[in-house]
Amino acid sequence: MGRELRRGYTTGTCAAAAARAAALALWQKQLVREVTLTLPRGEKVTLPVTVHRGPDWAEAVVFKDAGDDPDVTHGAAIHVRARKTGGGLTLRGGAGIGTVTRPGLAIPPGEPAINPVPRQMITAAVADVTPPGQGLELEISIPGGEELARRTLNPRLGIEGGLSILGTTGIVEPMSEEAYRTSLVPQIDVALAAGWETLILTPGRLGQRQAEERYHLPAAAIVLTSNFIGYMLEACAERGVKQVLLWGHGGKLIKVAGGIFYTHSRLADARQEILAAWAAARGASREVVRQLLEVTTVEAAQEIIRNHGLGREFWDSLAARASQRSEALVRGELTVGTVMLNLQGEIIGWDGMARQILEAWGHGS
Repeated sequence: MGRELRRGYTTGTCAAAAARAAALALWQKQLVREVTLTLPRGEKVTLPVTVHRGPDWAEAVVFKDAGDDPDVTHGAAIHVRARKTGGGLTLRGGAGIGTVTRPGLAIPPGEPAINPVPRQMITAAVADVTPPGQGLELEISIPGGEELARRTLNPRLGIEGGLSILGTTGIVEPMSEEAYRTSLVPQIDVALAAGWETLILTPGRLGQRQAEERYHLPAAAIVLTSNFIGYMLEACAERGVKQVLLWGHGGKLIKVAGGIFYTHSRLADARQEILAAWAAARGASREVVRQLLEVTTVEAAQEIIRNHGLGREFWDSLAARASQRSEALVRGELTVGTVMLNLQGEIIGWDGMARQILEAWGHGS
C-alpha cells in the first residue's frame, strides 16, 4: 500500500493565521512564532508565522503548505499587514491578490477576491485581539501572485491581477477531485451573470482556443469542464441553463456518445469500441470494425472511416448521439448540441442543434 497523502491548508487558513499574528503584534506587541486557529468544522490547527513590526503597522507571513496536493500556490508567502483605524474591520487586497471584475461570483465586482468563508475566518481570528471600540485594517498580499494566477481559472472568472483567498473547510484534501470539479462551477455563474443563455462546454484549453481564435465564439460563454462533463452538465441544469453546446476534440466527446461522462482515460477509454460499434451499426465490414478496434487516435479512425465510404454522416450521427445521451443525463432539462473537432480544429461532426447554435452566432456550415 502507498503512504497516506498529507493534508494541507487553504490560502484562507494561512491568511487568517497571518492576520491574527499581525494583530497580536500591533495591539499587544507580541511577536509570536506560531498561531492556533479553529477551522470552520471545529478542528484546531497550528501554523508557523514570521512577524515584523513598524512604527504604525505590523506584518505577518505564513508560507502555504498544501500538503501532497499539486496546488499552484504551494509554498507561496501569504502576507498580512495590520494597521489601526477608527473602527470596524477593513480587508484590502494588496499585490498579488486578484480583484473581482464580473458579477456572478460570491464576491461583488470591485472587491478583492477574498471569499466569504476566509473573510469569516479572518474576522474571527482577530476578534478577541482588537480592543473594544478600535478598528483594524488588514491588507493581504502574495508576492508573485499575479504570475501564479495565470495558471488558475481566475482569468476565466474575471478575477484580475492575482490570486484568490479561498477555502470552505480550511483544509486542502490532497488530490481531491471533488474540490477540483467544484472549482469549475463558478464559470457557469459568471457566464449567466454576463447574460449568456447558451453556454459552450469544452473539456480543455485546446478546444477553448479553437473556439475563440478560429471560430470567434464568445469567450465569456465558454466553460471549461476538464474530465467532468457530466457533472458540469448537471450543474448547468441546476442553474437553469437551457441550452449547451458541447465542443471539443472527438477523442473526449466520443466517450459521451457512449454514455461516459467522466472522461479521464485512466478510468474510461472505450473510444475504439464505441467507434467500432457505431461503424458496425452502419453496415461496416468486419475488417473495418477490426481496424477501428486497433486505432489509437481519432485522426487515424477518421482516415479509416473516410477510406471505407462511411463519410461525414458517421461523425454527425455520433455527435447527435452525444447530445441525446447528455440530454438524457439531465432528464431533458437542457437542450444540447455537439461539435466534434480534430486536432487541427476542423469540425469533423456536428448535429442539427449545434448547427442552429452556431448559425445564431453567425457561423453557418
